[in-house]
Amino acid sequence: MARKKTPTVEDDFTERILDVDVSSEMQTSFLEYAYSVIYARALPDARDGLKPVQRRILYSMDEMGLRPDRGHVKCARVVGEVMGKLHPHSDVAIYDALVRIAQPWVMRLPLVDPHGNFGSPDAGPAAMRYTECRMATSAQAMTAELDQDTVDFRPNYDGKDSEPVVLPAAIPNLLVNGAAGIAVGMATNMPPHNLVEVVQALRHLLKHPNAQLDTLMRFVPGPDLPSGGKIIGLDGIADAYATGRGSFRIRASARIEQTSPRRKGIVINELPYGVGAEKIIEQIKALVQSKKLQGIADVKDLGDLENPTRLVIEVKNGFNPDALLDQLYARTKLEDSFSINNVALVDGQPRTLSLRELLQIFLDHRLDVVLRRTRFARDKALDRLHLVEGLLIAILDIDDVIAIIRGADDAAAARGRLIEVFELTETQANHILDMQLRRLTRYSRIELESERDELRATIAELGEIIDNDDRLRGVVGDELAEVAKRFGTPRRTVLLASSGARPTASAAPLEIADDPCHVVLSGTGLIARTTNAEPLGQPETRAAHDVITSMITTTARADLGVITSAGRLLRMNAIDLPTLADVAGAPNLQGGAPLAELIMLEAGERALALTTLDPDGPGLAVGTAGGVVKRVLPEAVNKDAWEIIRLADGDELVGAVQVTDPDAELVFVSSDGQLLHYPASLVRPQGRAGGGVAGIKLGAGARAIWFGAVSGDDAVLVSIAGAADALPGTDAGTVKVTPFAEYPGKGRATGGVRCHRFLRGEDRLLLAWAGPAPALATTSGGSPVELPAAEGRRDGSGVPAAQPVAAIGPGRLS
Repeated sequence: MARKKTPTVEDDFTERILDVDVSSEMQTSFLEYAYSVIYARALPDARDGLKPVQRRILYSMDEMGLRPDRGHVKCARVVGEVMGKLHPHSDVAIYDALVRIAQPWVMRLPLVDPHGNFGSPDAGPAAMRYTECRMATSAQAMTAELDQDTVDFRPNYDGKDSEPVVLPAAIPNLLVNGAAGIAVGMATNMPPHNLVEVVQALRHLLKHPNAQLDTLMRFVPGPDLPSGGKIIGLDGIADAYATGRGSFRIRASARIEQTSPRRKGIVINELPYGVGAEKIIEQIKALVQSKKLQGIADVKDLGDLENPTRLVIEVKNGFNPDALLDQLYARTKLEDSFSINNVALVDGQPRTLSLRELLQIFLDHRLDVVLRRTRFARDKALDRLHLVEGLLIAILDIDDVIAIIRGADDAAAARGRLIEVFELTETQANHILDMQLRRLTRYSRIELESERDELRATIAELGEIIDNDDRLRGVVGDELAEVAKRFGTPRRTVLLASSGARPTASAAPLEIADDPCHVVLSGTGLIARTTNAEPLGQPETRAAHDVITSMITTTARADLGVITSAGRLLRMNAIDLPTLADVAGAPNLQGGAPLAELIMLEAGERALALTTLDPDGPGLAVGTAGGVVKRVLPEAVNKDAWEIIRLADGDELVGAVQVTDPDAELVFVSSDGQLLHYPASLVRPQGRAGGGVAGIKLGAGARAIWFGAVSGDDAVLVSIAGAADALPGTDAGTVKVTPFAEYPGKGRATGGVRCHRFLRGEDRLLLAWAGPAPALATTSGGSPVELPAAEGRRDGSGVPAAQPVAAIGPGRLS
C-alpha cells in the first residue's frame, strides 16, 4: 500500500491523506496510457488510413492553404501549427510523421510534396528548419469536401478549436500506402498496394456486395511496394488477405552485366522494401572481411537522381556471378521477409482485418461521405431555390414592393408588411430588402427563372442519389475510377507464384571451372570468350553485324597471346574476358569488350590475331609489310609482353596465323595486286630472335597488305581496289571475290601472280583476304556489307562496293 497526499482546504488548514492501492492505481494508469497510445497515436483509422498525427498534419496544411499550386513553406512552420492547435506532443514526432508521408520509397502515393533533404532509406532527413513542404495533389483528394458536412468534427485538446474525426479520403489510403505502428500490446504492419488494382476491387465490390475473397484477389493479387522488387511465393499473402495475418518474402531485382571490360558484376536496381543500399554494402563488407563470402572485388553505390537505386557488385574473375548472387540472397538483406498484421481502428476499437473487410470499411465510409455531401448540396440548393422564388415574386410586383418599403417606418415594418402582403417567409423578405437595384431589370428576371429551373433539376437529381442506393453506388464508383485515372501508376513489384525455391545457381559452383572455350577477335576490335568449345555455327545463324577475324580454342583459365603489328606478343588471361551470349548456337559479338581497353598498345600499333601459349601447341606464322615471313616456334615466356620477330626499320606485321594444318598454304597479297602462296613447309621455324626470311618479292613502291594461311578446296580471295590518294574510309572501291583455286602456287620469295586488274582511277589494293567461303564483310561500325558471288576471274576487275569495307572474315569457322 502507498499513501497518496491530496491537499485540501480545511477550516483549520490541516492536511488530509488518502490511502490508495498501488496495484489498482497502476492498473488504471496503464490502461489509460495503453488506450491513449492505441487510439490517439499508433494505429490508423480503417476509413482514411491515417494516424491522428498524420490526419492533423494534412488538415493543418489544408487550412494553411499549402496546396500544390502554392509555394513551399518551412516544415517548422507546419509542425508548429500542428503542435500548437491540434497535437500537443513532441515536435520530433510530428516532423517524423510529416517526413514519412513525403518519402516516395515509403509511400506508394506520397501525400506531401517535399523540397530539400528528406533523407534516404539509410539516413534521416535534415532538420525541419532547413526543409520545406506543401500538400501533394493526392493529399487534396484526402481533404476535399471537408467544408460540405462530409465528416464529423470534434473539439481539439483545449476546446478552442475543432478538428475532423476522419478525413473524407477519396483515396483508399490504408491499402495503397500501408501503415506501420507499435502500440501497447499490439502492432500494425500493412504493405502498400497498387491504387489501380485496389480501385478495381472496390468497384467490383460495389456492384457485387457478396463477392468472395478469391474474386477480389483477382483484382488485388498482392502488395505493390514503392521500391519494386520481386515477391516470392503468394501463399502467405493469401493467408493475410483471408485472416489479416501472414508474411511474404521480397527479393531485390538484380541482373548480371559487364560492368567493366575485364569484369562482370551484379547490378541491383530495386531493393526490398525498407532496405537501403548502405545497409547492403555494410553487410557485404562484413561478410568479405570475415571471409564468409568470396568472389567480390568491389561494391559501389552509383545511384543518382535519375536512377536512385543502382548498386554495383563487381565479381572477381573466375567466379560464377549467378552462384554469388544466390549467396547474397541467402546472407544479406537482398532477400527479406515482411510480416503482415492488418490491425486498424474500427469504430474506435482495434481490429485485425481481412482484405474484404478493409475494402468494405472504406466503401462504407465513401458511401457515407458522398451521401452527406449530396444532402449538403441539396440543402444548399433548396435554400437558394427558396430565395430565388422570393425574388421572382418581388420582381413581378416590384412597384408594390417599392411602395411598401418606401412607406415603412423602418426595416422591421417593411419586412412584416412584405411577409403579410406577398406571403413570404422571413428569409425571403430579408433577401428582398437586401436586393440591389440592378436586379430590377427584365434580364435579371430571365436569369432568375433560368436559375430556378436549374435548381429544381439539380434538387431532383440529388434527391434521386439520396433515395436510390444504386445511384449512390454508381457515383462512388465513378469517383473511384476518376481517382485511379488521375493518380494510378503501373505495378512496380513482380509477383512470383513460386514456392520460394532459390535459383538453380545454388547448385552451380562458385568458381568458374577451367573448361574448354573459344576466344574470338572481331573485325571491329571486340574480344570475348565463349562458355564452351562447341562449333560457332554457320553464317546464317551467327550474328551478321560483325566478323570474326581470329579465333583460338583454349580453356577458361588459360593464358593467351595477342599478336600486334609491332611484332609483339601481349599476354592476357581468358578469364578476364567477357563471355558471349549464344544466339542460335552462335556468338553475339556485341557482347565483347574493346581489346584496346584490355591491353596497352603503343601509338599506331594494331592487334592482328590471337594465339595460344601452349608450348605443345601449333606454331605461329607471321608476315610483314616488307614481304618477310617467319614461322615462330611455340615457346613459354615468363613475361607479359615480348617480341616474336626482329623487324627492320619502317616495317610492320600485316598478318599472323596459327598453322594447324601441315598442308596449309601461306599467302601474301601485295598492294599492287599480286598474290603469292606456297606450302608452309617451305619456311623453316625460328626462335624469337630470328628475323624471318624473304616471303614475297615486291614490286617498286609495293607493300604486302595481307598475310595468312589457307587450306581446303573451297577457299576464296576477296580483293578491293581503289585510289591511293583517297581519304581513308571514304573510297568504297571495287570488290571482287574469286575462287582461290584460280591462283597457281609459286616458290617462296617470288613475285606471284596478278589477282586484281585495276580500273581507271585505281592504283592499289585497299584490302584483301583469303579464307574459307562464304566470306563476310563489315564496315568500321560493324554494319554488314554484301559481297558479290565468287565468280571473279583470276586477273579480272571488281564491281563497285556498296560501302567502304573495314574488315573481312570467314563465314564458316572450325
